[in-house]
Amino acid sequence: MTMNKRITVLHFTITEARGGVEEHILLLLRGLDRRHFRPVLVCPMALVEKFGSDIPTDVAVVPLAFRSLRHWKDGFQFARILRKYEVDVLHSHMFQASRLSSPIGRICDVPLIVETPHVREHWRTGWVKSTYVLDRLLGCFVDHFIAVSQANARYLIEEKGLPQSKIHVIRNGCNFNRLDSARKAPSDLKRELGFEPDDPVILVLGRLEPQKGHRVLLDALVFVRKEFPAIRLVCAGDGGLRSELEERSRAHGMLDSVRFVGYQANVADWLALADLTVLPSFYEGLPLFAIESLASEKPMVATAVDGTAEVVLNEKTGLTVPPGKPMEMAAAIQRLLRDPTRAKDLARSGRKWVLEHFSEERQVQLTNEFYLRAWMERQQPRSTGSKTACDDQSSKRGTISAVEQAE
Repeated sequence: MTMNKRITVLHFTITEARGGVEEHILLLLRGLDRRHFRPVLVCPMALVEKFGSDIPTDVAVVPLAFRSLRHWKDGFQFARILRKYEVDVLHSHMFQASRLSSPIGRICDVPLIVETPHVREHWRTGWVKSTYVLDRLLGCFVDHFIAVSQANARYLIEEKGLPQSKIHVIRNGCNFNRLDSARKAPSDLKRELGFEPDDPVILVLGRLEPQKGHRVLLDALVFVRKEFPAIRLVCAGDGGLRSELEERSRAHGMLDSVRFVGYQANVADWLALADLTVLPSFYEGLPLFAIESLASEKPMVATAVDGTAEVVLNEKTGLTVPPGKPMEMAAAIQRLLRDPTRAKDLARSGRKWVLEHFSEERQVQLTNEFYLRAWMERQQPRSTGSKTACDDQSSKRGTISAVEQAE
């Protein structure tokens, strides 16, 4: 089959905060091959404003705050957008966005519907949500799921019970060029933050939400300070827990040691400030911060959850600890502070690992190839008696159908 048009790919999200998922979307908007694809972005106006000039100028941007099926007018507006732009590929990010958009996409006869779930949904409660009945039902409207890590793929198959034939692994990647300055000496940030030149600095970058585990890190810092009283912590990111975390720092008597600096777009500058980095999450998809940190040759302590363990390999590219264990996290941080030579060795190995396996170019290439192949397959006439997407529920385990298998 030959291409005689550009394929219109619409990325849809309902989030308003800018974090790892949103950086993933921006990466794809920048990287889509314009010879084959025409990109469209539909998201809340608050996120459009946070993206600002980072959105490529040729991307059609449509602000829409479609957050609930109760907002039926937004549903009709979304359908009008699909028809106006003659969307060929509807790609939603996270289950809640897919829950709203995928059925509408099917009703509007969008040829290819894709979902990237990004993370394990640790927060779910109640029988319907925790058993993923709704996910399997709505999964009938989705042609393919892109998992951002092997762990994410196993979760979709083994816990959600989605057909393995629909699951494709394309690992998250990073633009390494924008991190070059992170390997240079820090700027005047230490002085601006009120730190002394020789104070060791820990950086954690992520939304201030329960998932990210900042409470555990603050508790761990209490023990670290007993051996390293000059240790300082910088938390870069916004979120609903900021006031609570500031109060927790105050209760621990650490107001002089902890800084909350809000969302920061210039990641390289903050990584340059850090002596080591920490990712204390309870769950992840495949965290961009871990890739950025190791690419910047920073020693890292992270929790061994989901796709994090595919980036931070314990005792090889960093140190990992169980989630929710402040004493074990403190011990790992103290190990790196006590042994700078070992910390540097891990950081060098980490940089080599992520440069080989988690580049932006690799993610973009695999995504471009996936869109082309999947869209062209959808154009082929279905053979008589062939199974529908909803029929293929029998195989939940075994070999993952992957665009990229784990090395």
